[in-house]
Amino acid sequence: MRNLIFGLLLISTTFCSSGQTQSGYEIPVNISGLRDSTIFLAYHLGDKQYIKDTVALDSRGVAVFSGTENLPQGIYMVVLPGRHYFEVLMSDDQQFSISCSYPDYFNTLKFSGSDENTAFIAYQKHWVEMQKKASGIGKRIQSNRQNADSLQILTGLQKKQEDLMKSYLREVISENDDNLLALLVRAMLPVEIPAFKIPEGTRNPDSVRWAFNYEYNKDHFFDNTDIADERLLRTPILQARLKTFFSNVIVQSPDSINKEIDQIIAKVEKNPEVFQFISVFLFNHFRESEIMGHDAIVVKLADDIYLSGKADWVSDDFRKDLREQVERIRPNIIGKKAQDLVMDSDKGMFVSLHDIEKDFTIIYFWEPDCGHCVEATPKLKAYYDMAKDQGVEVFSVCTAGEKEKWKKYIADHKLNWINGWDPERRTNFGFYYNVEATPLIYILDRNKNIIAKKIGVDDIGPFIDNYRKYFMK
Repeated sequence: MRNLIFGLLLISTTFCSSGQTQSGYEIPVNISGLRDSTIFLAYHLGDKQYIKDTVALDSRGVAVFSGTENLPQGIYMVVLPGRHYFEVLMSDDQQFSISCSYPDYFNTLKFSGSDENTAFIAYQKHWVEMQKKASGIGKRIQSNRQNADSLQILTGLQKKQEDLMKSYLREVISENDDNLLALLVRAMLPVEIPAFKIPEGTRNPDSVRWAFNYEYNKDHFFDNTDIADERLLRTPILQARLKTFFSNVIVQSPDSINKEIDQIIAKVEKNPEVFQFISVFLFNHFRESEIMGHDAIVVKLADDIYLSGKADWVSDDFRKDLREQVERIRPNIIGKKAQDLVMDSDKGMFVSLHDIEKDFTIIYFWEPDCGHCVEATPKLKAYYDMAKDQGVEVFSVCTAGEKEKWKKYIADHKLNWINGWDPERRTNFGFYYNVEATPLIYILDRNKNIIAKKIGVDDIGPFIDNYRKYFMK
């Protein structure tokens, strides 16, 4: 695809419109040099693109996109053969014409009857040139890292170029009188974080400054984005902003993230389309997250939106399956007290998880014939032999039901930790710890609160070391 669609355009925008004089859309297209070909009118929805209309160019390269109803406003694309495309702003006036020459469609692109799109093209061309200049300065800085004098000069040039780019954005905003283009460009203006004054004598001033900057950036991240405006749905902007905010801006702890989710949902829940889009994005984003503890966010979203009846776009079957999944996650969320397990053992006596008096208890669900367990178990054994006298215990639970094979594996591999045995699953460990595959590892603190889950064997040692360092002072 054409690579002139610059990344910063994915930041945010929308435009409120009213008073259309004509209903429906009619957009004649004349592409010189491209004839008897099929072209498409497509739109963005999140990070995906969908076709809205399809037409065939005649022998003169002429076709008309048309429909009896107005298109939802946003950024659309005219897609040419070979998946080349150019973008079009679709705002309140949807009666205009487009002409260009193929294959140099971008540089020859013209609009008739749409001053906004004419300004959009001019803006894109100028912005691309400014970006090229900024990129050139950046490359020169990278190649002159060892030259202090050159680096100082180039850093000054970079700052000047950035100021010029910000000034140009403000100029475009001013000239376009709050139309869709103006709001697109306004969204590109970066958050200007003030220089906070740290009182003299402050301990760890760098950390204090970071905290001030973090809070300001978090609180003002969406200042230029009206996330409740549904026109943002037909752009790549809303999803990009949400993804950046929840992946890179917010501290990745469930408590911090859940607080921000509440604030965002409160802003959009009165707009059904935006509410659905953001709810689906958040649910998928955190369901697919590999960050430990984010399943607590999935439970919150399920409870607040999907299982509360607010998500009227999902089926009863989906809701039923989700409820079952959430109920298996709920008992083992990070921070919760682990369910006690009282079961038989290889020593012929009952053992209790909660009776262990160690700083850390590792719960290890495994099977003798599990391929991954064959690799994980010896590694865990090596770690346990080193750490067992340092406040660490292992409570292992075999999920298979062949007792002789279990006992032989324990003897052959000298598994001298606590070996639990509950083939009939009277303790219901599969539910309380959501055991769907092995090996599966949990780490508990002295009070049997869950502090880690689904962690790899190689990560156990570093995790416990860091926990001792930062949480057990």
